[in-house]
Amino acid sequence: MPAARTLPPGVSAARFDQALARWRAIVGDTNVIASGDALASWTDPFAPGPDAAFAASAAVLPVSVDEVRAVLHIAGEARIPLWTVSTGRNLAYGGAAPRLTGSVVLDLQRMNRILAVNDEFATALVEPGVSYFDLHTYLREHGHRLWVDPPAVGWGSVIGNTLERGFGTTPYGDHAATQCGMEVVLANGDVVRTGMGGIEIGTAWQLYRPGYGPSFDAMFLQSNYGVVTKMGVWLMPAPPAYLVGEIQFRDEGDLTAIVDTLRELRLDGTIAQHAVIEGAIRRAAGLGPRAQWYDGAGAMPDSAIDAMTRQLDIGRWNLHYALYGEPDLIELQHKRVRRAFSAIPHARFASQTLRGDEAPQGGADRNLAGIPAMTAFRMLDWLGGSGAHVDFSPVCPAAGRDAMRQYTLAKHRMAEYGFDYYGGFTAGVRHLHHICAIIFDRNRSKQAADAGDLLRALISDARAAGYGEYRAHLLYMDFAAAQYSFNDGALLRLSETIKDALDPDGILSPGKQGIWPRAWRSKRGYT
Repeated sequence: MPAARTLPPGVSAARFDQALARWRAIVGDTNVIASGDALASWTDPFAPGPDAAFAASAAVLPVSVDEVRAVLHIAGEARIPLWTVSTGRNLAYGGAAPRLTGSVVLDLQRMNRILAVNDEFATALVEPGVSYFDLHTYLREHGHRLWVDPPAVGWGSVIGNTLERGFGTTPYGDHAATQCGMEVVLANGDVVRTGMGGIEIGTAWQLYRPGYGPSFDAMFLQSNYGVVTKMGVWLMPAPPAYLVGEIQFRDEGDLTAIVDTLRELRLDGTIAQHAVIEGAIRRAAGLGPRAQWYDGAGAMPDSAIDAMTRQLDIGRWNLHYALYGEPDLIELQHKRVRRAFSAIPHARFASQTLRGDEAPQGGADRNLAGIPAMTAFRMLDWLGGSGAHVDFSPVCPAAGRDAMRQYTLAKHRMAEYGFDYYGGFTAGVRHLHHICAIIFDRNRSKQAADAGDLLRALISDARAAGYGEYRAHLLYMDFAAAQYSFNDGALLRLSETIKDALDPDGILSPGKQGIWPRAWRSKRGYT
């Protein structure tokens, strides 16, 4: 029996079919997908609950700005909500699925051109369908001595990851901070270029973000105010040399000293990149499945983790960092790093120094050398079965006491629900991103449901301790937004005031990050 048809909310089958026909006339028959089985690519493969909770009614794949504008015009006339994705690979946070069931996914993956690369200023201008692999390959094939900064998984969109405030691990790891200049299609079809792009023949669009007057780039990050069709990104000039290092720490309680030591090295510029403090299970998951060391029910006990770390010769915490520049400068910085972390008992050091055109050897993190990879997905084999994960992603002050508090909070709550603590911290200068992956088997429905319940509990625990998430899964976007409750939710009211002004019919991505337009505000908290 064919799957039941999903319609946009409040739209009749006849009106929907008419819109589909009009879209096909614009983008081509093969670029409008509306049958149940064919829509599998626009579901959430890691949904911590029933897939149907975030079902799309169709997907439309334009290839140009003019086609995007035409698609938006038809959606506005038919009052059909659209859910915009760049390539739809935002896994662990919802993938390509829409927040509002029945929305049509506006998928920009066919807009995949690298429009410009400037060696003099180390910039690129890309469309939403360009992945980190695409940009890295293009730079290598065309002889550009420039690096991308890839996130953990390199197959995602450069624009999509940046708009979600994603991050990597080189000195260009803050992707929102290394974005410069956007082209955006607003809900009414108006095309805006931000910053210096406001001059038709402008020469500094990818060089100076603010432009003249109010600066709007940040307004389109994690929002539903427009469709970003072009973006400038700053690239890292390939250094003459770099060092990739790992420091292993024996004791769980070392986290406090690790974070406090790292903060000082980040503040004074010795370590200029997003160093990663990786927990033992996250480190081990890249080497083999859990059953090699423990096959019991519930969370892996500390005794088993200690035995695993001894067998694998890894730390309870493992710090991955890099140094970039001239070899003599790297040598001085490395001495300072070793001296600082040697104050922590039993710290063990390993490193390799390479030329800027060499790739790291062995098991070193290639992302630190600007090389996209897919190795992070090894986590999906940790439990066996149909591996999936959802992420709890609070921001943490770069203080050892806060890191230990968040770690202890997350570890104990995850164990209560029967899950291992798979996580770690990525270091900004004054803050940490604390990423905890809740790994589960999608074939075990109770485990998937428990993962969703755990995620809600962790968000609540974090808020009670004064922490908020920087990013949330579709299931809890509303809940995560509600934690930012100062003055009875003044921040969310401001977001929705802007939304209603720019998109009065509520066409673009209703519910994204908890921002609901007036037309769909009754759907808050529901799928």
